[in-house]
Amino acid sequence: MKTTFFAAVTFAFAIAGPAGAEEPAQPKMSKEQQEMMAAYERMGAVRAEQHQLEYFVGDWSTKSTMWMDPKAPPQVSEGKSHSEAIFGGRYIETKFEGNMMGESFSGRGTMGYDNLGGRFFITWIDSMSTGFWLSYGSYDKASNSYTYRGSMPDPMAPKTNVAVRVVVRIIDPSHYTFEWNETHKGKEAKTMQIEYTKL
Repeated sequence: MKTTFFAAVTFAFAIAGPAGAEEPAQPKMSKEQQEMMAAYERMGAVRAEQHQLEYFVGDWSTKSTMWMDPKAPPQVSEGKSHSEAIFGGRYIETKFEGNMMGESFSGRGTMGYDNLGGRFFITWIDSMSTGFWLSYGSYDKASNSYTYRGSMPDPMAPKTNVAVRVVVRIIDPSHYTFEWNETHKGKEAKTMQIEYTKL
């Protein structure tokens, strides 16, 4: 019978014992338990990919440009963003404050690298929705950019999903851009771009 994650954690706590207690004699782990502990260590390791995302840590001013109607001028607004490493550098958490369509707008996101899946990811929630966004992607060293792909329900037709491609381009140590591209009726168009400048 395979050892479950809960059993592995319980076993680890049993070995450690309560805080402040004398360290008990440690029972020898079975080969399966040793392999499981090693697997979880690999899963939670902070590797070069996680360190690479430290670029985004800090405070940034933002300029958002939205194309709601291709025949009309874009909407431009300013905001601010704060990102920090959490859980020992395993993720980058972002807090965004600005406005959208004339209303105050707040968002929260995370980015990271999934050691098991071998890919980067981003998540997002905000004050103008009740769902969440999740997409996976990769990094291209030649262009110093990340490309993520996902989908979201169309607000005008909730049972229809819209394909989304996000490109995060690193320009220099103090500037990067976030580009949001949606596909409607088989045609992709950039509907939003956010320019970040480090403070």
